Amino acid sequence: MSGGLRISCDKDTGVAVLTLDRPARLNAIDVATAAELAAAWQAFRFDDSVRAVVLTGAGERAFCTGLDRAAEVPQPDSPFMVDDPLLRVGPKANDLWKPVVAAVRGMACGGAFYLLGEAEFVVADETATFFDPHTTYGMVSAYESVYMAHRMPYGEAARMALLGTAERMSARRAYDIGLVSELTPPGAALEAAVRCAEVVASCPTEGVQGTVRALWTAHEAARAHAFAQSPQLISLGNLPPDRQAQLFSARRPDGFRTR
Repeated sequence: MSGGLRISCDKDTGVAVLTLDRPARLNAIDVATAAELAAAWQAFRFDDSVRAVVLTGAGERAFCTGLDRAAEVPQPDSPFMVDDPLLRVGPKANDLWKPVVAAVRGMACGGAFYLLGEAEFVVADETATFFDPHTTYGMVSAYESVYMAHRMPYGEAARMALLGTAERMSARRAYDIGLVSELTPPGAALEAAVRCAEVVASCPTEGVQGTVRALWTAHEAARAHAFAQSPQLISLGNLPPDRQAQLFSARRPDGFRTR
């Protein structure tokens, strides 16, 4: 697939590797890449040769840094309607119930949580860091925080969302609290994730997909209710785009700590 994604499929093992392929932009998702992601998940629904998917990012610096700040996303002039191009980038949002394993190297932040939140589990190498920059730049972390509140203890999700760019969660801390299921040496996360996906893909398909659907059901009602509140919270709480840009340009003079 051309553009912001790269897809490879191993017909023998039944595992597809879906790679965000915009390393020069830290694998940030623009509008075109968001559409490609939705199309890829939908295509996997009809490809019986794919029984499990590994999701990763190209390069060493980042898994994904969320929505590309250069992306132009027109918004309705209403506090009741917010167009979010990332709402359809994940597998569950596209009605795909084949298992997805995320392999994280480098930064995973902000809008990356739309993807991590819809993966069955996360494998990360020791270079991985996790953070949510929204509050620093005058934005409400709504969908991202909802996803993370279902993947880690509430206090950890709240700390990540509220401290913004001042702090990054290390791969070790993410492993300790359960956000990451396996921690690997640098550069080995993809191989480890593929190994897990191969085991899952070798199991009978119906049982695997039913289990994925059952697991998602455990949090689905609460997530849907929270998502219903998100557009209004974003409309009420976000600073105007020009003020956000000013805060983004200023950055933090004291950098950040990693814990």
